Amino acid sequence: MSYKVTKANEAVTYEPPGHYDVRCTNLHKPDQVDDGEISLGLSHFLPGGGADMAPAPVEMFYYIVDGEMTVKTGDGKEHVLHAGDSIHMGKGCERESKNTGIKTAQMLVCLVMKK
Repeated sequence: MSYKVTKANEAVTYEPPGHYDVRCTNLHKPDQVDDGEISLGLSHFLPGGGADMAPAPVEMFYYIVDGEMTVKTGDGKEHVLHAGDSIHMGKGCERESKNTGIKTAQMLVCLVMKK
């Protein structure tokens, strides 16, 4: 049994490919706890910022903490998400995201890294 606490000032920033006008932070990684399978990050998208269409590398969740994000899915649908809304995607599902609001959007990103 193990635990990992991450304080706000300890979040590690990173730059994922295909993303623009965003500050991504990693809060938790699977290797930080015994038998971990989840990665959790918090992304801060400036208005107009987003991520290009790409297949999800693993099963993922987006949860909108604040602001507005529009997620286009590979089936041609467009979903406008606001604070409290979420989307769950299976591995390989194509998606694109963009902050279509007027303020910085905060989105929790959860990746399920099955072993």
